Amino acid sequence: MKKRVVILGSTGSIGKQALKVVESNSESFEVVGLAVMTSINELEKQILKYKPKAVAVYDASKAKELKDRIKTDIKVLSGMEGLLELSAMEEANILLNSVVGSIGLQPTLTAIRAGKTIALANKETLVVAGRIIMEEAKRYGVDIIPVDSEHSAIFQCLKGENVKEIAKIILTASGGPFKDWSKENLKNVKPKDALKHPNWEMGKKITIDSSTLMNKGLEVIEAKWLFDVDMDNIKVLVHPQSIIHSMVEFIDHSVMAQLGVPDMMLPIQYAFTHPDRIEGRIPQLKLHEVGQLTFQQPDLEKFPCLSLAYKALEAGGTMPCVVNGANEVLVEAFLQESIGFYDIPRYIEGAMMVHKPYDYRTIEDVLEVDKWVRNWVKSQI
Repeated sequence: MKKRVVILGSTGSIGKQALKVVESNSESFEVVGLAVMTSINELEKQILKYKPKAVAVYDASKAKELKDRIKTDIKVLSGMEGLLELSAMEEANILLNSVVGSIGLQPTLTAIRAGKTIALANKETLVVAGRIIMEEAKRYGVDIIPVDSEHSAIFQCLKGENVKEIAKIILTASGGPFKDWSKENLKNVKPKDALKHPNWEMGKKITIDSSTLMNKGLEVIEAKWLFDVDMDNIKVLVHPQSIIHSMVEFIDHSVMAQLGVPDMMLPIQYAFTHPDRIEGRIPQLKLHEVGQLTFQQPDLEKFPCLSLAYKALEAGGTMPCVVNGANEVLVEAFLQESIGFYDIPRYIEGAMMVHKPYDYRTIEDVLEVDKWVRNWVKSQI
């Protein structure tokens, strides 16, 4: 029987690659729902090609425009309500959440409570409210399968292993486009420089996060919740070739790694097929052509965002939510050239100094903090 998939963020980088996975394995998967923020032109093409039962457009005016344009009886939803309805649709088995930012939190929670398997590419869901999400997943007996290449690698390395025997999780990082730049030169970088990622094709926000190493910081927080490990047992290692996607060291000092070409179709496909695997239709890794694999420690002075993420995790409670919300606003400001590269960590640290973290109890708690920090950062810049 085919697995029926809803894709949130279908016109983004992950969403497009997920549709390629579906298309390449049409005997195994079927798209029943698609959602976008505003990109209705591309969504209209996807509707014609994949024929989902329902779609959602977050922007209500764009949703109305799409509804007026399409000539089918497909259901067109809008706003957060539309995302939530799509996330819980009865026909679906799997929700791929690949929207960017904390907007992905409520759809993930809704899908969990509807009993859907979660293919999670929206790391902010766990950064902002990891405790609630993991508790609810356990309560409803729902699997959360990570789609980020790093967390997918760890997930695969831990299959059949005793998590109590983990000594260390090692997240690998490409180092981004500025790995070899001096701190002095980084003060004057422009968005066009930061968007030139050496290995991966990603959306603008994630690519900027990769250039600051905030993406890796958010992944540290995500790993804490996904794998139930202490902060001190999560390390980051720069691996420029992006062939080893992450590693796990066990208490006997054995290290397991997952390798593959830097192509997001592999972790997406694995999330869809888990616990099984299907024949690979993705480029094969040829180690003799790679030649060598190298590693180095991240430069925390040059990339302070990684340190700030660790500090947020140490502070606990609502502090990771503050870091995430502040970062989202600041990345957008950097892309608009309203602030400089090092203004991103500067304002994040400022927000952390102002905020007094507390243990959140509900989703509404973290949404209120998220709203506060966005307004605070905007008032500062």
